[in-house]
Formats: sequence, structure tokens, C-alpha cells
Amino acid sequence: MKKYLLLVVLFVFSIISCESYRGIKVIKLPVKTDPTISFRIWFKVGSQNDPAGKAGLAALTSTMLTQASTKINSYDQILEKLYPLAADYSASVDKEMTIISGRVHQDNLEKYYELLIQAILQPAFKTEDFERIKTNTLNYLEKTLRYSNDEAFGKETLYQFIFEGTAYGHPEDGLIETVNSITIEDVEQFYRTHFIRDNVVIGIGGGFDGGLVQRLKKDLAKLPAGAPAAVAAPEPEPIDGIHIKLVEKNTRSTGISFGFPISVLRGEDDFYALWLVNSWFGEHRNSSSHLYQVIREARGMNYGDYSYIECFPNGWARQFPPPNVGRQQQIFEVWIRPVQNQAAHFALRAAVRELQQLVDNGMTAEDFELTRKFLKKYHLHYAPTTSMRLGYKIDDEFYSVDDHLKTLSKMLDRLTLDQVNSAIKKHLQYQNLKIAMITQNAEELKQALVDNKPSPMKYSSPKPQQILDEDKEIETYPLNISAVNVLVLKADDIFIK
Repeated sequence: MKKYLLLVVLFVFSIISCESYRGIKVIKLPVKTDPTISFRIWFKVGSQNDPAGKAGLAALTSTMLTQASTKINSYDQILEKLYPLAADYSASVDKEMTIISGRVHQDNLEKYYELLIQAILQPAFKTEDFERIKTNTLNYLEKTLRYSNDEAFGKETLYQFIFEGTAYGHPEDGLIETVNSITIEDVEQFYRTHFIRDNVVIGIGGGFDGGLVQRLKKDLAKLPAGAPAAVAAPEPEPIDGIHIKLVEKNTRSTGISFGFPISVLRGEDDFYALWLVNSWFGEHRNSSSHLYQVIREARGMNYGDYSYIECFPNGWARQFPPPNVGRQQQIFEVWIRPVQNQAAHFALRAAVRELQQLVDNGMTAEDFELTRKFLKKYHLHYAPTTSMRLGYKIDDEFYSVDDHLKTLSKMLDRLTLDQVNSAIKKHLQYQNLKIAMITQNAEELKQALVDNKPSPMKYSSPKPQQILDEDKEIETYPLNISAVNVLVLKADDIFIK
């Protein structure tokens, strides 16, 4: 009888245990030949969830999980224990996604797993860690972003410009005044609200077994239950005409970013059409793309010129698009890497003119076929590792699509030139833009832009007559910019509040 009762108790306990973590979704990518195990723990929270006046709280909280002490170990002890394992873990925070990721060899799994799960479940929230991380964040916003990386500065300024007044309207790291206002109590409250069982998806790849999956589910089921309020997709203000933010700073070159919102996401046929178009027009880090040929190759004006239909953070540091920056609202963006200040007006004209020609004329059959042939091989490099492929599988869940990487291949076979040119007409335009320029002598540039002054190019070496003839058209290309649409700011005035 006692044995029977014991079995009943154990059975009931097992049901309760299963139910406590049954709802946690697991995205698996088993690779038996991979001796490592990749983790991507996705929390459905991002900078869009930052409370009013606390921009940067999501990023600061996530960093407190991965670059700070737990209740078991100090941060120094964690680093000492991770070092011999040849492994680490980190957090990446975007507008809507937070990923805690790491990778470890199977031989070191047990020791690594304990550290990883403690970071998620048992953060210590020590004051000394909080002050260190907060100081680092402020240093990045005040110094690094504004004075050490004009390309990041311009891109962030553009996103803030386009999404002003929406939940996307601040950098993931926050704003200087709002980060200053964040307290350790804010961090703990944000953690309790958003890092919860109903907000987590487990991503695991490589040479793992079923026991590890069940262990992860059971451990993460210890997170509290709850359902934070959903955040609607941002609705940026419509753009009427060309609007420019000129950010004045002491710099010898001008970085240019411009763009506008587009209403297309992964999984839609038009997305894959625009993907092909964008590859021809401005494939990232690709010397065969059109913008690159016009601005860098033919004229030697800068290091590169690219375009995007999805957010592409840290473009100066990577070749291929990163996973896990899923967003409900994307922009079409053109990135003109820094040109000499005296060439800024010309470079902007050249890029907008090329966009106009694409919109007005579409792609040619020859360019369409060449780009399709190129992408059939090129896209295979997007996710060369287990961890990257796992990241894309998580994105499939975010966008509710069935294997984006495989769909890319299928769509290349199905797309037609008419579909591509129709998508161009539907989603791309050149009359309504927001532009961010990090430059010197901003007032002088403003006057030149508003007055539509000619902007002749001067070269240090001879150029073919064909280029010189085209330059004559570019230097007077009308941008039609109204003075009331040009705002001049000092670098010190950006990312304050």
C-alpha cells in the first residue's frame, strides 16, 4: 500500500514538473558531427520595452546577466572558471529581441552549463557590477559613439530620426540622461517583469542530446510565470520631402546615411524580390554592387557604399547579415561610408540619383540574371556555423516563416524580372527621405544643399571622359531641399534625452 501511494505521489509530481515547463518552446538544430554545443536563449524583450524615461534599461539589464556576478560566483570568479573551458556567454539586445548566447565543447559542457544557467536564473545584481556596466554604457554613448565611430554615429542618428516618437526611437544602449537615471532597483524590476518563463524560447544546436534539452527546459521553468504587455509595431511619421540632420563635429570626412520605412518583411514574396534588387544595388561589402561601382570604384571617393532592406548593425565589423535582429518594421537604408568633406554634397547627389534611376527604370534583364546567379552561391555563406544557422532558425520563429535560408534558394528560382520591377515600384522611392550626415562646417553645407549649389568633384588623378561627363550631371542634380527641413545640431546635442 505504501509502495502504491509512493508511486502515485511520484506520478503526480512528474505531471506537475512537466506542466511547469511544458510551455517553453525549444528550437533544435542537432548536428551530430559538431563536437560543440551552441546555445541561443531568446527572450522576447528588447529596447522597445524600455519604460518611458528609462531608455537603455533592457540592454543594461541583459548585460547585468552576462557581464556581472551571480549569487554563486563573483564576476572575476566566473571569468576564471570560463577561461580553461575556452568558452563564454554574452547578451545581444536589439529592438525586439534579446539573445543570451554561448558555445562550448562537449567535454566542458557540465561546468559551462552551470555557469550559464546561474547567469540567467541567479543574477546577483551587485552594486559594483551595476556601476561598472552603467559607466561603460555612458562612456560608449558620450564618447565612443559620438567621437570614435562616425559611421555608427550616422546610422544611429538616422534610425532615431526616422523612428522619433516610437519605441524604436532610441539606441539600444539608451540615451545619456535616461541611462543616468537608471537604478539597480529598475534593473531588478525589469528582470522580474521580462525575463520570465512565458517570454523565453530555447535555441540549442550542435552535438547535444535529449537529456540536455529536458534539463534546460526544467531549469528555465524556474523563471516566474507572466505575460508582459505586447508592444505594437512602431508607426513612424510619414516623410514628406527630404529632411536632413547635419551633425556638426570636427572631422575631415562626412559619413552619410539615408532611408525611409518600408512595409515588407521576411516571408512575403516582395521581400525576396527586394532582396535581389538590393544585392544588385548595394550588396554589403561587395565590390560588384552598383553603388560601390559608381562611387568608390569609378571615382575612388570612399571605402564603400551599400544599401539594406533589413537592419544590419555593426556593418563595419562583419561581412554577412547577422541573425536575431528581427523587427516588425524595417527601413530601406543607404550607407555612404565617409567621403572627404568637400565631396559630401556630390556623394549624396550621386547616391540619390542612382536610387532614382533604379526606381524609374527598374532592373535590366541582364542585371537580374547576373544577380540571381550571384546570389545562388553567395547566400550559402550567410550561416556557415551551427550557431549562425541556429540564429536563423530562431528568426524563422520570430517572422513565422518556414526556413528562411532554404526559401532564399527556392525564391531565386521562382522570381521573375517583372516581379522584381513591380516590387521596386511598390516599395522604393526617392522623393521622401530622411538623411543623417556627420560633418564639419554644417552650416555651410546646409546652405549649399538648400540653394542647390553645384558641387563639382576634383580628383587627384585623371578620370575617363565618360566619368567626367557624368559628373557634370551629378553636380547639378536637384535634391529640392527646403531650409525648414534641414536641422543642424552639435555632436554634443545627440543622444542626450
